[in-house]
Order: sequence, then C-alpha cells, then structure tokens
Amino acid sequence: MVDIATRVYNHKWKIDPIVRSLIDTDFYKLLMCQSVFRNKPDTNVTFSLINRATHIPLADLIDEGELREQLDHIRTLSLSRGESTWLRGNMFYGKRQMFSSQFMEWFEGMRLPPYHLERKGDQYELTFEGKWHEVMLWEVPALAVLMELRGRAVLDGMRRFELQVLYARGMTRVWEKIEKLRKIDGLGIADFGTRRRHSFLWQDWCVQAMMEGLGKNFTGTSNCLIAMRREVEAIGTNAHELPMVYSALAKDDAALAQAPYDVLQDWQDEHDGNLRIILPDTYGSRGFLENAPDWLAGWTGIRVDSGDPTKAARIAIDWWRERGEDPRQKRVIFSDGLDVDKIAKLHAQFSGLVNVSFGWGTLLTNDFRGLVPGDALAPFSLVCKAVSANGRPTVKLSDNPEKAMGPPDQIERYKRVFGVGAQESMDVIV
Repeated sequence: MVDIATRVYNHKWKIDPIVRSLIDTDFYKLLMCQSVFRNKPDTNVTFSLINRATHIPLADLIDEGELREQLDHIRTLSLSRGESTWLRGNMFYGKRQMFSSQFMEWFEGMRLPPYHLERKGDQYELTFEGKWHEVMLWEVPALAVLMELRGRAVLDGMRRFELQVLYARGMTRVWEKIEKLRKIDGLGIADFGTRRRHSFLWQDWCVQAMMEGLGKNFTGTSNCLIAMRREVEAIGTNAHELPMVYSALAKDDAALAQAPYDVLQDWQDEHDGNLRIILPDTYGSRGFLENAPDWLAGWTGIRVDSGDPTKAARIAIDWWRERGEDPRQKRVIFSDGLDVDKIAKLHAQFSGLVNVSFGWGTLLTNDFRGLVPGDALAPFSLVCKAVSANGRPTVKLSDNPEKAMGPPDQIERYKRVFGVGAQESMDVIV
C-alpha cells in the first residue's frame, strides 16, 4: 500500500502530476461523451469553473504557474494501449463493447483542447471552449487539480511526522464510517467522489477500504482508472450537463419544455437496463415527472441529487404508482451531500419500498474536517459547468435554489416554462 504521507511530503521537489490518465475521470463523462459525439458533434460549448464557496481564495492559495503546469500536463495525455483495451473489451453494466469503434478511434487520438486561465481578484477564472464532446472532458480533471492543489497548499508547511498523523486520523475516520455502514442490511453503495477528492491516492485508498470493509455491498466506483486497476465496477449514468445544453439549444419555449425529454430519448436509443436512470431535478423534479411521457416510467430508476431527498424519493414513488409501475422494482440512487447518518436514515426510510442505492461523494473522498488548524482542509463546493452552447446561456434550476445557475432573466424564463414555483433553500454542503 502506498505511503500517502511520504508521497505528499516528497511532492515538493518537482512536479507531481495530479492527473496522469484521461480515464482518471467519472464513468458517466465517457458515456455522455459518446452520446454527444453521436448526437451533437457540431455543438460548441463553453465550460467555466465556479467556486460557490467564495470565502476560499483559490488564487491566493494556489500558485498560477503550478496550476498551469498541471493543466498543461493533462493536455499531453492520451489513452494508453491498456486503457483502450479495457474500454473496448470490458463488460460495463452487463454489456460488452459499450463504446463504439467510431468513438474509440476518436478518443484514442484525442488530446484535450486549450484552456483559458485568468486571475480575477482572489479567484481564478478557468474556461474551456470548443466542440462539446472535446471540452466536456476537461470538467473532472480540472476540478481534481484545483481541489488537490488547494490541499497541497494547506499541507505544504507540515512535516513528515505531522502528515503521518493527519493521514492516520483521516484513515481512522473513513474506517469508522465503514464500520457503521457494515451494520446496514442490504446496503448498496458506490464511490462517487472523483471531482472533489482530496487526491487521487486518497480516493484510491478509500476505494480499497470500501472493498475490504463492505465486500459485495460496495458496488463500484465512478472513477474509471481506479475501476480498471482495482477490478471493480465502473459506475455512472448521466448528468445535468445534457439537459442544460439541449435546453440552451432550444429555439423557443415549446422546444425548451421538450428538451429534457429529448435528452432521454437519445439516451434510450443507446442504453438499457441499469443505465436507464432518470436525473429529474435540472428544472424541478415534480414538474419533470408530471409532464414526462409514459415511456419514461418504464426506465429502471431515478437519481436524487438536490433538495430534500425524502421528498424527492416520495414524489418518484407516487409517480411510478400513478403510471402503473411497481416502485419495489425500481431503483432510487441518492447522491447529494451524503454522509453515514444520512445514508442510514434514507436506507431505513425507503428499504422495501424501492431498491435503494447510494453514490457517496465528497464526504467519502475528502473528509478532513477539523483535522488541521482553521479547518483549512474542509471540503467546499467547486463546480465546472457548461455555461453556454452555440452562444446561448445555459440554465440550471435544481430542486435547491442555492444550486441554481444562469442569467437572472433566463432563470425566470425557465421557471415559467417548467412551472417551477417556490422552492425550499437548503445549505450546499459540497
């Protein structure tokens, strides 16, 4: 097992690349990339880094030269032969050749496009512009780099012994969480913590701990590189990015109202089974389900990623019943701001009513809260989102208005088109 503390101590003397592989990314980015490559190859999109936690001065903490070094290194990466073989030949969600030969040929020759980095006060403005299927692959590695460089800045002054103690405490915390999760009968949980992890090495250790401690109840990881190396399932379906861009491309209000369903129609043409998971909250879950076509009720399940998870799950259960479906045959994946107590509570609430699963993110792979002075390693909400498509702004409403993004006039338009009324604000943990 890698001595993480020693690696952290030694990284100071030369560049220690944070991202060393193009498949050090979330599985759903590759699934979505293939869908975009097939359905929207000529769409131009701009992604932008957004630090929701503006009290964290990233530009003061992270040296611009070091950040550029890391980003430039990522642009040199390409698929290795072993990675390509794994993607081409491995079984994902019970299906071989998940990725088409056309997509793989493109991916094997791809290098990430240029980035634009500028300091604005105590924050960085980091943007990526170009063909959607190319620039979208910047999202996860860009977030991973920013999160890890912030962590390195905090740890920079610590000595080897201090680092050993810090990581021992962090490991103990993770293991204590796993011991509590062991007590939950019938638990199904996966690692979703790539984009806001403490580091790659730490995420890899957390996955190993989950494998060791939970056995078959650990269902896999969203991180493709770790999934390949540890021989576990790569987990992931789709994200808000798809409906946000499809909606931005809509020519009028009628097309806008239809856009989220067009996304899933395109998805259904490619995938079946457990990949048919609805993400309903981009423009309000209740309205999305009320206006959904009947064929969507036949999908396998729903991912709950914002708002009150109990309320969202109950809305989904009622919707399935109204559409003549048995909720006990459906899956609900909870993935927003999870920690052990929340996981245990939700499992107890819904076990037996639906198939309950969890995608555990930041508080698995980046929970060093209270372990350094000033709580300087506490996780924070950093995102990289598509902000425009073919020159039109994107919008996200969410089931939590604190996560809404887009120009104010467009937010109001989207609320009108999708019939989103008053929403309950909730703290954004990560």
